Amino acid sequence: MLHPSYAELINVVNSDVENGEDPVVNSRYSIVMATSKRARQIIAGDDELVDGKGKKPLSVAVEELNQGKIKILSEEITEEAEEAVAEE
Repeated sequence: MLHPSYAELINVVNSDVENGEDPVVNSRYSIVMATSKRARQIIAGDDELVDGKGKKPLSVAVEELNQGKIKILSEEITEEAEEAVAEE
């Protein structure tokens, strides 16, 4: 069994969402994509935000997400950021 579970991770990611707003994450797929992207960043040399001594990059990424050290941005926010970079 995975710990933390997908349900727990989804709750952590959506904890900042106010009532009436759409949740940032609706599926396990979003969790998998976010943690795999973060694991690739760690492999590429980014600093770990939690103690990952002896852990694989994906385990570190899951722990970072569970502790709220990284955030998953909604598609809307991501698109706005990409547009701003393109305009510069």
